[in-house]
Amino acid sequence: MILIALDLAAAFLGTAGWIGVAVATATRRTWLARALVALALVATLARIATTAGLAAAGWWFVQEKVTLTLPLALAGGIFAVVQLRAGRAVPGALIGGYAAAAGLIFPLLIGYPATWSAALVTVALVSAAALITWRAAVTPPPRTAVAGVTAVGLVGAGLAFLGGPSHASETGRPITELRGPTTPAPGGVVRRFTLTAQEATIRLASGTEVAAWTFNGQSPGPALTATEGDLIEVTLRNADIADGVTLHWHGYDVANAEDGAAGVTQDEVRPGQEHVYRFRADQVGTYWYHTHQVSDPAVRKGLFGTLVVGPSTGLDLTLPVHTFSGTLAVGNHDGVDNRQVAGGTPVRLRLINTDSVPRRFALAGTAYRVVAVDGNDLNRPGELTEAGLRVPAGGRYDLAFTAPSTPVALLVGDDVRVTFNGASRPDSADWPELDLTTYGEPAPTPYDRSTYVDKSVTLVLDRGVALAGGRPKYAQTVNGQAYPSTDTPVVREGDLVRFTVVNRSLETHPWHLHGHRVLVLAKDGRAPTGSPLLLDTFDVRPGEVWEVGFRADNPGYWMNHCHNLSHAQQGMVTHLAYAGFSTPFHGGTAH
Repeated sequence: MILIALDLAAAFLGTAGWIGVAVATATRRTWLARALVALALVATLARIATTAGLAAAGWWFVQEKVTLTLPLALAGGIFAVVQLRAGRAVPGALIGGYAAAAGLIFPLLIGYPATWSAALVTVALVSAAALITWRAAVTPPPRTAVAGVTAVGLVGAGLAFLGGPSHASETGRPITELRGPTTPAPGGVVRRFTLTAQEATIRLASGTEVAAWTFNGQSPGPALTATEGDLIEVTLRNADIADGVTLHWHGYDVANAEDGAAGVTQDEVRPGQEHVYRFRADQVGTYWYHTHQVSDPAVRKGLFGTLVVGPSTGLDLTLPVHTFSGTLAVGNHDGVDNRQVAGGTPVRLRLINTDSVPRRFALAGTAYRVVAVDGNDLNRPGELTEAGLRVPAGGRYDLAFTAPSTPVALLVGDDVRVTFNGASRPDSADWPELDLTTYGEPAPTPYDRSTYVDKSVTLVLDRGVALAGGRPKYAQTVNGQAYPSTDTPVVREGDLVRFTVVNRSLETHPWHLHGHRVLVLAKDGRAPTGSPLLLDTFDVRPGEVWEVGFRADNPGYWMNHCHNLSHAQQGMVTHLAYAGFSTPFHGGTAH
């Protein structure tokens, strides 16, 4: 949201303005000092306006502004003006600058929420700087003032270590009971795969060689395919990945013990060990798998592959997009994949974003439909031309079209990556981005935003100093906490649950709940007007508020995290626990 950036800019200008007044006054540049006073006052007024605008989006965005930083800025500005009139411009302006700086430093360093601890420490620091400046420029402050500021700071620091997160009970049924089925559905077959994790050198289509972590010596790993009703059995072996490895079935609602989150649903598979996963292919669509042990470096290095449950007709292409050591590739093609297809052939492109950042796709040369997102069919999707498609980290879009005899091009970003029937170099930079919340036709849903929910959970995503395992760190945070010190919401089987996910930061957070598909109820307060959206990963951009709901029908202990995997590694991880279940695992680092 642009207002977040504008508020930070106004806080910066207010700080710089008051400090500039002090410098200009000390160097006897009266005209400059007057101009900077005007700048500082206008910046303070601008902060009032931005705060009012942000308040309309929700209390989460203005909590510290209303209760702390804006009052400090106003008080500092009034003090500075009074001191200017009294002939003490330099110390007064500096103190005004310290007060204004809280509006810049607090959201960048502390973040949400504005706890008593953070507020007291902030007030103590601003006051201490003011007392030191006043002593140097005017007169020593009273000892009582020094003692009071010291006491406020000590109390604030002490409060930071009181209390702690609420976690699910460590007693109850272990999630090891929640295994997948051992037989296929009637008419299905058993499909067995073996994936061996190992370090190897892979060769991209251009001939570029990349040192990678692979499954069976390749990355992407072997494409796993099945038909609805089949039993999928995958034996994971670890040849030489020293950090360990697991398999997580991204977007597939497997039984909890098959989810592959190290330290949560299983211990990591160490070198020389193996682990067997079993689940029934009961979700038709496009999915992918990846390790969930130290996943940020491991997925980047290549420990991922695709999972598609059919049926398929015509030309059916699964296209994972991944960055290998700085080189973007579609599958293993780091250049242009040129293909010939007969006119009239039905084509399905399964786009999978395996990176940790969103990717922009565009299809040029033909009308097409986005027929499925995250493996879930859309209702009556309309024809598209000249549209940009933003796929979140971990997300999947299925595109369908009938091949013309003329050239068609798939672009990733601004570059053509796949062509059909000849070269094509369209410029898609100005094409508008498709808004999924307005695409397709409405259809009945089992619940909506007005339906009573049994459990409501708010997740405020931000960045700041937080305690992680008892140690302070600058982290990506959830409700002001960083993993492993984040809260664990507890639900009961059968509950209707609503998540409100708020992004206060300046970065995009692709949110991913394991084991469940969520129905989008609202985005920024507006309910979808197009097809119902069932997603497993959704981009929460800066300033956005998403409301999603799901039925708690898959018992266990589940990860719930940002799928920018570097953000997860920096603390943006929480869990969802079902009452009566606990995790006995501690071997591994799921994020």
